[in-house]
Amino acid sequence: MAAIYKSFADTFWTESFWLPNNHTWKSLENKDNGIYYPQFHDLYVPFIVAAVLLLIRKIFENVVAYPLGKWYNLREKGYRPPPPDTVLEAAYRQIGKHPSHKDLQALSKRTDKGIRTIERWFRYRRLQGKYTPMKRFQETCWRFLFYFTAFYYGIYILWDKPWLWDTKECWYGHPFQHITSDVYWYYMVEMGFYWALVFSLMTDIKRKDFWEMVIHHVVTIGLMVFSWAGNMVRVGTLVLCCHDAVDYFMELAKVFNYLKYQKTCDALFVVFTVMWFITRLCIFPFKLIYTVGIESPMIIGMYNAMYLYVFLLMALQVLHVIWFYMICRMVYFYVITGKVQKDDRSSSEGEQSEEEENDNYYDETNKQNGVQSLQNGSTTKRDITMGLSGDSAPASS
Repeated sequence: MAAIYKSFADTFWTESFWLPNNHTWKSLENKDNGIYYPQFHDLYVPFIVAAVLLLIRKIFENVVAYPLGKWYNLREKGYRPPPPDTVLEAAYRQIGKHPSHKDLQALSKRTDKGIRTIERWFRYRRLQGKYTPMKRFQETCWRFLFYFTAFYYGIYILWDKPWLWDTKECWYGHPFQHITSDVYWYYMVEMGFYWALVFSLMTDIKRKDFWEMVIHHVVTIGLMVFSWAGNMVRVGTLVLCCHDAVDYFMELAKVFNYLKYQKTCDALFVVFTVMWFITRLCIFPFKLIYTVGIESPMIIGMYNAMYLYVFLLMALQVLHVIWFYMICRMVYFYVITGKVQKDDRSSSEGEQSEEEENDNYYDETNKQNGVQSLQNGSTTKRDITMGLSGDSAPASS
């Protein structure tokens, strides 16, 4: 296995592809002269950082975010399930979460239940496995903390670096550019964070843009790994800062939305929209992609790996445009209604109304049937089934 891996690595990391002409990996090996160049073995460090960040996240969510959410009475219980029904359960798995009117009519004939009853059953079934507002709040608080800290730390360490103010400085002397310890750890922590996002992708709240996020994380990690190996760290730090500059505004807006501070949420959403346009649609393509695709060939010449870097950066830009389209939809909704629409990247539309209806309908059912479940825990499956069997509840939204 070791021989196979070495053969693959030697083929993949061929110098003629990754380095400018007449440069070798050996020329980038560190010597005892105080100058540090990125090394392949550094790429193991982000995995350790990712494990540490996941631990810190767990502690933060339980020690800081959870008590804060508790203070604001955020819901942390799971949602009550619908009554068991093998026919509807089979239909749910076969035709999906949102049956058409034709499907509802067919199910109504098969089960002798009203269409509205079946609609309610599907709504309650969709809530099973949904994350509660408390869980979403904890996750959002963690992302806000990281993006906020990462951005301002990045600005702090880059403030005295010439390439922050002149992107041409990213290429002078490339690839023989010394990496300082602050830049080293900035890169390692950022790379570790994205690895942590990949590791937790299956357990975090699943959003509508799940696959876009998978592509984003893979492209971002690929860019960071390749740029580290080829010592294109300077432009890499600018890409990281450009992304972190806007993300924490969205996360903070979500935090205030969960805490029911709607006006603050609306104001932060406006700031987020403006910042997204400036950073992702102006600075990123016209400064960062431009410096990689146009300025670097004029200074160091074009070589094979540069085409890959430009392609990956363009892939990120495509995602930026897709997400900006979602943001514009939210802005349109805000202008029309005066309220910020729920983030299009959240887990599912109409989820909040479904949650409220789940609680409200069960509460009404309990009152109508005289069930004192909170006092004596005597709610039975028959009581719930009787409550759900009627057709008096409003149709689905």
